Amino acid sequence: MQHIIAMGGGGFSMEPDNPALDRYVIEQTGVERPKVCFLSQASGEARDYIINFYSAFTKLDCRPSHLSLFQPHTADIRGFLLEQNVIYVGGGNTKSMLALWREWGLDRILREALEAGVVLAGISAGAICWFEYCTTDSIPGTLTVLPCLDFLPGSCTPHYDGEAQRRPTLHRVIAAGEMPAGYAFDDGAAGHFIDGKLAGVVSSRPNARGYYVECVNGAALETALDTRYLLAE
Repeated sequence: MQHIIAMGGGGFSMEPDNPALDRYVIEQTGVERPKVCFLSQASGEARDYIINFYSAFTKLDCRPSHLSLFQPHTADIRGFLLEQNVIYVGGGNTKSMLALWREWGLDRILREALEAGVVLAGISAGAICWFEYCTTDSIPGTLTVLPCLDFLPGSCTPHYDGEAQRRPTLHRVIAAGEMPAGYAFDDGAAGHFIDGKLAGVVSSRPNARGYYVECVNGAALETALDTRYLLAE
């Protein structure tokens, strides 16, 4: 099966004392001590971000690693990524991340990894990059629509409850036909897609939700999705 887990916010970088979403990601591998590789290009490969990743995933009994595209440790990037059980993508500038990935051929390698059964996951930029389109703050100013990798149909918006302009911007661009219908996830909520279709929404916060937003009769229609609170289990 092909797994993509898109987190609107949360995970080790936003909830260092609440590993519920990160634990959920690694559980989908079905592997003891899975290999988890961090891609941090959206943050410019920020050193502290990488250190925090290693700290968090070592505590989750994983075998963490990261891939730098500024100082790569191997010429066989494809082989290295296809050996992983999870590829976890961090947040930051989605537009710059995608440009760098395409230059290095990671767009093709990540598609191959998905088809080989590697779990693809990420927060913010690392969540929205898998869809056809997203709304992004990559360019200073108002949120803009950005074409992404097209591993999943439709669009995605992160930080839906965490940033004031996310909801009104999404409604506007959906209603105007500037972006296809799609998903929005609050901070602490994640959509789990299996074989290209939404299998469920999970959350690390009791009130975090996922939503589907579409255009109906020229207006944006928002539908709240059933969301399973992981810490209630």
